Amino acid sequence: MLKYAARRLLEVIPATVGILLLTFLLFNVVGGSPAETILGKNATKESIEAFNRKWGYDKPLVFARDSQFVHFLSSLAKGDLGYSIEMNEPVASVLARGVGPSLSLTVPILVGGSAVALMLAMVAAATRGTAVDSSILVASTALMSVNYVVWVLAGQFLLSYKLGLFPVWGYESVFYLALPVLIGIVSSLGTDVRFFRSAFLDEIYKPYVLTARAKHLSRSRILFRHVLPNALIPIVTYISLSIPWLFTGSLLLESFFGIPGLGSVSINAIHSSDMAVVRSLVVLGALLYQGVNLLADLAYAALDPRVRL
Repeated sequence: MLKYAARRLLEVIPATVGILLLTFLLFNVVGGSPAETILGKNATKESIEAFNRKWGYDKPLVFARDSQFVHFLSSLAKGDLGYSIEMNEPVASVLARGVGPSLSLTVPILVGGSAVALMLAMVAAATRGTAVDSSILVASTALMSVNYVVWVLAGQFLLSYKLGLFPVWGYESVFYLALPVLIGIVSSLGTDVRFFRSAFLDEIYKPYVLTARAKHLSRSRILFRHVLPNALIPIVTYISLSIPWLFTGSLLLESFFGIPGLGSVSINAIHSSDMAVVRSLVVLGALLYQGVNLLADLAYAALDPRVRL
């Protein structure tokens, strides 16, 4: 297990360097001049040169000891994500202020949605071919057929405006998160249930389950003791892909419900061409995916020793 973890950790290093280099080139080369993006195309030559000198854009791009890329890497290593011109403060402060609201919204959605989907998928798999299984499949398909925005608008109109059960806008207390969390869980429930059910059914028909049945083990013991651990590898993969989203926020939910999380920060930064914030969010999301993939691979090895080979 230790050798596998060390080998997998070494593989992360070149991938991370590649991600950082690609991100740097996208924002500093492909995206055009940062000075023109921020100052506008009508900016004078003198103002562009002054901007480049102030923020280090007059230095060589990559192939130099004092290049912009080297400065970019050293700043990241120190936790310096740049300076937000729009907010007039360090990017790290802007992101730190948005992490809390984003996590308070996305963590309940992921945990609650995964728990409910797992429970329904296990019931469907255990009662496959019956009316219960068919009902869960029909309900899941119906949930998958409704667009995400429709859930948001219907929830706000019916539950907030008409019935007055939830506030429509704001982030003043936990109560303001109830409706967006409910919408987030319901909108993803159909896809999650069908995926988890498929993972369980892939295991239920394998020989070790037939052996357990031949030993007259109870259905619940077979499901929880034997099927669930072996079905966790695709489930872990599926859930792990959602973890970076916890930190980068939900663009639609935060926008529709006025939650000042990283999703709202992203939209405001894009509208105001605050490239330092946008670049930091891209880097943060990419590095989070790298870290989550590493943890998921280690979880595979812990769940199934064959992975280590």
